Amino acid sequence: MTDRVVASFEQAADPRLKEVMQSLVRHLHAFIRDVRLSESEWRTAIEFLTAAGHITDDKRQEFILLSDVLGASMQTITVGNPIVGNATEATVFGPFFLENAPEIPLGGGLAGGAKGTPCWFSGRVTDTDGLPVKGARIEAWECDEHGFYDVQYGDDRMAARAHLFTDENGEYRFWGLTPVPYPIPHDGPVGKMLDAVGRSPVRAAHVHFMVSAYGLRTLVTHILSQDDPQIALGDSVFGVKDSLIKKFVHHDADEATPDGRVVGDRSWDSVRFDIVLAADEA
Repeated sequence: MTDRVVASFEQAADPRLKEVMQSLVRHLHAFIRDVRLSESEWRTAIEFLTAAGHITDDKRQEFILLSDVLGASMQTITVGNPIVGNATEATVFGPFFLENAPEIPLGGGLAGGAKGTPCWFSGRVTDTDGLPVKGARIEAWECDEHGFYDVQYGDDRMAARAHLFTDENGEYRFWGLTPVPYPIPHDGPVGKMLDAVGRSPVRAAHVHFMVSAYGLRTLVTHILSQDDPQIALGDSVFGVKDSLIKKFVHHDADEATPDGRVVGDRSWDSVRFDIVLAADEA
């Protein structure tokens, strides 16, 4: 059976498509034989995938969640982004990125009404030779203090996300929110699967970054707080990398902010995240 199905793709005009489909068939058939998959289990799998399709829309991607919790997303990222010298490591993209995040100036704020502890983010974007990258585009997005992204509220709000550009020295700075742990959406089929196998849906606290510049490899990554206990408990999508764990410095309310911003009677945090982009060999 396996040989016949593999042979059915021999006439594929695209050699890469042929390679992928034939390998997929071999591994899928081997899996079925390995676990002795029953017909009822096969039907359950079809129902699961159908449910994942039904709950997916333009603001929620259940298949990305499935890929994430199976470690397929991180494995793909690891294969596709080999470490190059001192370049910043990549990690999972996540299901909550939006293309049309507003632009903010250097030193601006991305909260957009989202609640949380104010946090000053700063750093420098360079290439692997240490040269500053002027005009690099930085997309940043995160959840609010309740663990929800703007798209999860079901209205048209856009908050806790923005993009900005580095200055002539490759420097960037902006106000965001101190990240908090949060559960990935677990009210759908992926959540039911995690519950069935006794796994937590909680992600370690993090802030997403996507950094791009001409001639350099686009980096999708995030930073995590070293004080977050969830790191030791486990990240539901396996997105933690040691090099991305940073120290978030706590400041009392009466301590002056880097840009003179008044944060009221609440404390604030700061973190520095220097980013190194690899050359785009394509």
